[in-house]
Amino acid sequence: MLKMVDVYSGSPRNFATQAGTDITMVKATQGTYYVNPECDKDYQAAKKVGKLLGVYHYAGGGDPVAEADYFYKQTKNYVGEAVPALDWEEYQNPMFGKDLNWCRKFVDRYHELTGVWCLIYIQQSAINQVANCAKDCGLWVAWYATMDWNSWTLPNVKFSIAPWSTYTIWQFTGGDMDRNVVNTDKAGWQKLAKPNADDRPVSQPTTAETKPRPEVKKWTDDLGDVWYSEKGTFVTGGAINLRYGARTSSKIIAQLPANTEVKYDGYSRHGGYVWIRQPRSNGYGYLVCRAGNEAWGTFK
Repeated sequence: MLKMVDVYSGSPRNFATQAGTDITMVKATQGTYYVNPECDKDYQAAKKVGKLLGVYHYAGGGDPVAEADYFYKQTKNYVGEAVPALDWEEYQNPMFGKDLNWCRKFVDRYHELTGVWCLIYIQQSAINQVANCAKDCGLWVAWYATMDWNSWTLPNVKFSIAPWSTYTIWQFTGGDMDRNVVNTDKAGWQKLAKPNADDRPVSQPTTAETKPRPEVKKWTDDLGDVWYSEKGTFVTGGAINLRYGARTSSKIIAQLPANTEVKYDGYSRHGGYVWIRQPRSNGYGYLVCRAGNEAWGTFK
């Protein structure tokens, strides 16, 4: 198991670089109104000394989709490197114990934006509130033998985490320091942060969004997605929906049959897909050209 410490603005700054730990999990946001002013400082300090990384959002109990968007917007530069987590607690959260679908809506939206599932932080006694996330999200459970357990030695205890079969993280102290053990290795943690790390486009668009060619124009749209200019022609390999936006939830303009040639002027990788943009007389159309390891057509 790996050792993890989680930190927030009130933590001593040296917790982020604690000797003997493997992972630093940093509070990033809360609700749609707060960004931890120490977040990037702690994140970069931990990264510099070789820690694995995570960032979490403290649920404010507002609109879960808006909160997921806010978390993504404030932490999108960490996506693929840091494991994201949703912190579901009662303090400053009016929906705790009331809306059993809140977390499900949040994690679904975040996954739509990034292709990554958040871990769910929850006290063991309230796991039922987030049970509908168990099939997709790892569990970060808080259960303390005592608040005075100021040691990395695990208490010899058993407790239920159903419907999860195992936890991803167990936070077992909350006194002098939030100590956590992580039920995976380094490669497993990195896979949680970037589940599609082995995906490699076999044809255009081929440029990774984090390292565009110097001559490629780059922009961010209203949804926070990064796009790169690239002109080409995509030939559909099967029926593909052309949409008004680069989201699977966007309204469909038309269903393009197999072997349709689509001229495009830009592409974006987000939500587990590669999208291309088709200029149209009255705006743009958007379609998926690749999902995970699967190309949905060819390029000319």
